[in-house]
Amino acid sequence: MALEHALLVSLTERAGSGYELARRFDKSIGFFWSATHQQIYRVLKRMEESGWLTGESVTQEGRPDKKVYSVSEAGRSELARWIAEPSDTRMPRNELGVKIRAAAHGDIGALCNEVARHRDQHNQRLELFRLIEKRDFPAPDQLSGTPLHQYLVLRAGIRVEAGFVEWCEEVLQALQPRATAPHPEPGER
Repeated sequence: MALEHALLVSLTERAGSGYELARRFDKSIGFFWSATHQQIYRVLKRMEESGWLTGESVTQEGRPDKKVYSVSEAGRSELARWIAEPSDTRMPRNELGVKIRAAAHGDIGALCNEVARHRDQHNQRLELFRLIEKRDFPAPDQLSGTPLHQYLVLRAGIRVEAGFVEWCEEVLQALQPRATAPHPEPGER
């Protein structure tokens, strides 16, 4: 997926300025697709030049004018084309998984600390997603259209984070006894 498509999705939900899009990214799509504010501004300009967006200058009192973007017909056509295109099904990279695979060649106690750090960060994200679910989607069985689609993506995030937390717990349970056991001297194995 290109950043352009993530921006098209966001702008089909609500027109906005580059600043507003960057803030929305930080609170929603950014959980699944990261981009810096500078990248967003650069890509918005390129998308407007390609005809996928229209930009309207809006005067602000006491501040510089802002440009509010909305999706053009060409942008809607590109989004529809992209939605129909097959998505990549490869596993995402997982550096922690590679480190765990190499555990026999390093400090297992330090690795356990790293796994615990990952577990804690994923657990924080899981709790945030659950709060968003409770706040924004109190009656999921009554959803349709865009709110339903947003809810389904949030549910995927909840399931991924819960699974990752569970996996980290499994790793810690398996590795922690080894982290405290004395390591055999070379040649004693």
